[in-house]
Amino acid sequence: MQAYTIGQAARLLGVSPDTARRWADAGRVATHRDESGRRLIDGKDLAAFSVELAKGGSGEEDASYTSVRNAFPGIVTAIKLGDVAAQVEIQAGPHRLVSLLTREAVEELGLEVGMEATARVKSTNVHIDRL
Repeated sequence: MQAYTIGQAARLLGVSPDTARRWADAGRVATHRDESGRRLIDGKDLAAFSVELAKGGSGEEDASYTSVRNAFPGIVTAIKLGDVAAQVEIQAGPHRLVSLLTREAVEELGLEVGMEATARVKSTNVHIDRL
């Protein structure tokens, strides 16, 4: 079975190694040590924890209601406004997402560089690569 170091798990979860280490210390995700003393997380445990983490989200008062399941909370890093269209970039953990939308939508949402936003992805084709 594939096992991940704390650093690898942190990268996959989009958090710092310190955060992943604190979660492991608190018992939120099970770890074990290899022969050289490194803490490892079994792949199945990490997968289950990532699903649990994603379901946790923010508080009920902040919940939005949508049918889109692929949500990437992050920070707006760039906005390019045209006369009619706009391009918005969001950095969500290790993921850079770019969305094309109307200028009017950007203005109605009050989007600005540096603010929190969530990119939601709904697609008919998803490709998965194994590393």
